[in-house]
Amino acid sequence: MTSDQQPALPRMRLDELLDELQAHVEVVRATRDRVSGLLEAVLSVGSDLDLETVLRRIVESAATLVDAEYGALGVIGDEEQLARFLTVGLDPETSRRIGPYPTGRGILGLIIRDPHPLRLHDLSQHEDSFGFPDGHPPMNTFMGVPIRIRNTVFGNLYLTEKRGGVDFDEDDEAVLRTLAAAAGVAIDNARLFDDVRRRERWLAASSELTRSLLSGDAPTDVLQSFTATIRDMADADLVTLAVPVPGTGDLVVEAAEGPFAERIRGLVLTGESTLMGKVFSSGETITSTELSHDPGAVVAHAVGLDLGSAFLVPLGTPERVRGVLQIANRVDRPQLAEAVVRMITGFADHAALALEIAERRRDAELLTVFQDRDRIARDLHDLAIQRLFATGMTLQSATRFIDHPEALERVESAVDALDDTIKVIRSTIFSLKAQGRDTGTGLRARCLREMDAATEMLGFAPMLRVDGLVDTLVPDPIAVHVIAVLREALANAARHAHASRVETHVETNDERLRVRILDDGVGPPATTTRESGLGNLRERAESLGGSCSFGPGSNGGAILEWCVPLA
Repeated sequence: MTSDQQPALPRMRLDELLDELQAHVEVVRATRDRVSGLLEAVLSVGSDLDLETVLRRIVESAATLVDAEYGALGVIGDEEQLARFLTVGLDPETSRRIGPYPTGRGILGLIIRDPHPLRLHDLSQHEDSFGFPDGHPPMNTFMGVPIRIRNTVFGNLYLTEKRGGVDFDEDDEAVLRTLAAAAGVAIDNARLFDDVRRRERWLAASSELTRSLLSGDAPTDVLQSFTATIRDMADADLVTLAVPVPGTGDLVVEAAEGPFAERIRGLVLTGESTLMGKVFSSGETITSTELSHDPGAVVAHAVGLDLGSAFLVPLGTPERVRGVLQIANRVDRPQLAEAVVRMITGFADHAALALEIAERRRDAELLTVFQDRDRIARDLHDLAIQRLFATGMTLQSATRFIDHPEALERVESAVDALDDTIKVIRSTIFSLKAQGRDTGTGLRARCLREMDAATEMLGFAPMLRVDGLVDTLVPDPIAVHVIAVLREALANAARHAHASRVETHVETNDERLRVRILDDGVGPPATTTRESGLGNLRERAESLGGSCSFGPGSNGGAILEWCVPLA
């Protein structure tokens, strides 16, 4: 070896050592950067208490930390299915082409059933692979890690397509498991915070509901506000409240909030074949994941929305259900969480109690009114009628001493007028003293009950006049139709007429019965778009050989006349 070649070997060895040291430095630097990124991700995930924001940050941080092109977070719901699915890396157009998000079959379901980390070189070659829908981007490498909250699996992180075409390694798995642990704490804190906010809103809404009912606000307005509050608290698409129709086994949609809610307000639900009817008769909650596909979902079909997740809650106790509340989301919205169901159920119980208290208060007020009516009826009978009768007798006896024909005619006309006045006062006394209207079986008492039921809808008491022996001359089959006519006509007046006065006249003789309802509202519509209610009234009249007419009143408003023979 020459003197010029002797230093070459030590320098080559030194270069090798320097290169090796440089490689170790790069590894340490990469590890430091990854740890720093992991710490930043943990801080980012835990820096917010809004659950939606936390979930979004978790999946975004996971994709960034392991350098994945696509990421997703699946929230596990009932029956080991995915209730929610948040994605990153997919643009809106691709998401639209793919269609509905997965529910938990294939590889995704494998991690749900066996919650342990899973890494795959090509997920399409796995025996549990379910394939991809049309329009789905190609995906090969895969890694999934469960997210646990207090030993309960909340959901899973799914990462695919590691950039560079390499597989996910053990370091990626370790980083993702660390993030999943921090994510579990952040999700738990966000859920607790969400529960606290929800309870605060629940208490505020409960107090407002109680105040409104006990302050004398119209129950219809209170129930409408109640459904609006429920929709806001549950973040639901459609909320409806159905209450029983007095004297029948039917329900009517009293209040609704959501798209096209005006289509279903006043909708009558007949029998127990509907979902709401089943809840009302059983007093038990019903849940559904595909509401619009259920043949008993009359409200969903009527409103014309494709509804998915829903639950129906009874208001009151199983022994006395006061109404049925339905909360529903569209099929493309997340399933309603169990926490929301519990909250709404508790709120519904409180609402039923508040309605019970308000009803008892109204009963006490009605008792006072009836007592006052009794006093007025006694005064009319003992004072007014006796004096009018005495005056009439005096005038009638005076006719013997009147020779002038015109004067005699005027006195006899006055006597007839006094007789008519006495008849009107006697009819008024009968109405005032009809305290047995809740238990009476005659047509007159049943008509009075309909007037009472319509008072809440109208916002004022409709007038009723009954002439003739309706309790003895009108057979029960016709009386049933009369009550149905009154109910439909008064409901239409409450919903469409915007009236401040409604007069109802039921009269009969030996041959026919006639029902006339007159209001001072806006009158019949210029163009009739929906005639189902009026058509039903006409069908009832024609089936009995009678007739039904509807048109403008002589002094404004509208008049409905329904007439049938008694034979």
